[in-house]
Amino acid sequence: MIKIWSMKKNEDAAAKKKPKTSAAQIRVQKDLTELELPSTMKTNFPDLADLLNFTLTITPDEGMYKGGAFNFSFNINTNYPHEPPKVKCTQTIYHPNIDLEGNVCLNILREDWKPVLNLNSVMVGLQYLFLEPNADDPLNKEAAEELRRNREHFIYNVKHAMRGGNVKGVQYDKVLV
Repeated sequence: MIKIWSMKKNEDAAAKKKPKTSAAQIRVQKDLTELELPSTMKTNFPDLADLLNFTLTITPDEGMYKGGAFNFSFNINTNYPHEPPKVKCTQTIYHPNIDLEGNVCLNILREDWKPVLNLNSVMVGLQYLFLEPNADDPLNKEAAEELRRNREHFIYNVKHAMRGGNVKGVQYDKVLV
């Protein structure tokens, strides 16, 4: 009887040492196993033990942002999937839906988020922003206004900014690959 009690005690001690896997971690693992990313998207996990924090690089192969590499940090809190991941662009880029602090305006990251959505939905949404920037829901109002007023000049500004140029007094990061 004492032997059984000491075995139970050892099991309890081992369980306490092992960190508990949260529901968010389980869901993220599921989302990641189901990912089927195109060649234009790559994930990077700086700490393989931490699946809740990673980066995504998008390299559009068409559209006005073609030739650039855009990095996004994903920070997933323990309320995922009931709350969307926090996503930021880690570069200063000229885009109507991304502000100079890297905040991203994507409806499914805000009011349209539903727990049935997953990381793939977010990543595809981000990629779509580079194919069709949305001037009707901007974070960078000057870029959105330029896109609405003069598409050709907007495209010129995008190309100039992607080379690390200065547009209307703002220095942008060089993102060409």
